[in-house]
Amino acid sequence: MHSLIKAPVSALMALSMSSAAALAGSHSSLSGELRIISDMSNPAPRAVMEDLAAEFDEMHPDLTVELEIVDREAWKTQIRNALSANPPDVVNWYAANRMLPYVNAGLFMDISDLWGEPGLAALASTKGAMTIDGKQWGVPYTYYQWGVYYRADIFDELGLEEPTNWDEEMANCQAILESGRKCYAIGTKFLWTAGGWFDYINSRTNGYDFHMELARGEVEWTDPRVRQTFENWRQLIDMGAFIEDHQTYSWQEALPFIVDGRATAYLMGNFAVAAMRDGGLDDSKLDFYQFPVINPDVDYAEDAPTDTFHIASGAQNVEAAKEFLRFVTSPDVQTRINAGDALGQLPVNAEASISDDKFIQQGFDMLSNNAGGGIMQFFDRDFPAEMASVGMEGLQEFMVFPDNLDDILARLEDTRQRVYQ
Repeated sequence: MHSLIKAPVSALMALSMSSAAALAGSHSSLSGELRIISDMSNPAPRAVMEDLAAEFDEMHPDLTVELEIVDREAWKTQIRNALSANPPDVVNWYAANRMLPYVNAGLFMDISDLWGEPGLAALASTKGAMTIDGKQWGVPYTYYQWGVYYRADIFDELGLEEPTNWDEEMANCQAILESGRKCYAIGTKFLWTAGGWFDYINSRTNGYDFHMELARGEVEWTDPRVRQTFENWRQLIDMGAFIEDHQTYSWQEALPFIVDGRATAYLMGNFAVAAMRDGGLDDSKLDFYQFPVINPDVDYAEDAPTDTFHIASGAQNVEAAKEFLRFVTSPDVQTRINAGDALGQLPVNAEASISDDKFIQQGFDMLSNNAGGGIMQFFDRDFPAEMASVGMEGLQEFMVFPDNLDDILARLEDTRQRVYQ
């Protein structure tokens, strides 16, 4: 475990001396240890988390913050044990259905009292995602848009415009294929990226309400409307729109296809922008568009996953844990950690400032002004864990062997009947 001791830390994010002194004076009663386990293991998020922990430590002279950062994928299987045996005070996790098993198991603390404070009123837009059985079980600290990131220079070369409907998407893809490129980069080795494609095609085909009914187990996977989603998806698969052997790549390992121009677009979250820029794609080469309309009778629904902090029910320093949650959701901290040179995402506090980064601005505008259908948390967050696991295996299999659809849907329906009993 990495212990952050009271010493000047050069990596601290800038907080004004007067503000820091005031906050430290207000909370000088905090003492002991505050143990945090975080899954912010990628380089940029890790730096943000380390700075947050160090800054909070500096603000409270009698408190020692101990931070352990674990691999993001590994944390998905480790969290239950971590919360059960010698639990930390604060952990990272996710909103909505992904909280449910730990709420039901009594491993997350009810922090509804915190949500009743005036300082959290600016988080109101995300309160629903943090609520189960009328109580709140954590706080959000960031969310981000998904959409189609594409090679603007290649679109210009081929005379293509951003598509707004499915026919235009298909026509663009055909022109891209004829140029010798693939339409979409994707890496499905870890399955979840296929879930993003399903989220968008299903919600654009059948609407947000239907998508969430499916997530709640209220719709059979063999329903004709679900089949229509897969028929729409198969149009792209049969065209050869996706890179070959995508099941052998992680999402990062598929990045070179768009960086070197062998593919022209990537349906992905905004967290991928930093890696694309690191690969040499400046803003003259990289752009973004909202996933196009398939069924004009349904409104836009968007994936905007929300990442969260929770207090373990077995926390030993609840007072410090609650103060850390107040700190990380405050407007100033929200502005800084979500800036383009930090997480590069969107703050959840309505009083925070939005980075002037091109893609963050586009995402904010899209989610604020053109997501009337609803906000999805993402396939493996909206669906219960077992249904999501079996479902994503089926989605990946469909992308590789689309003729297996009947068997895949039957398997998913068997799982639905078992999971939602």
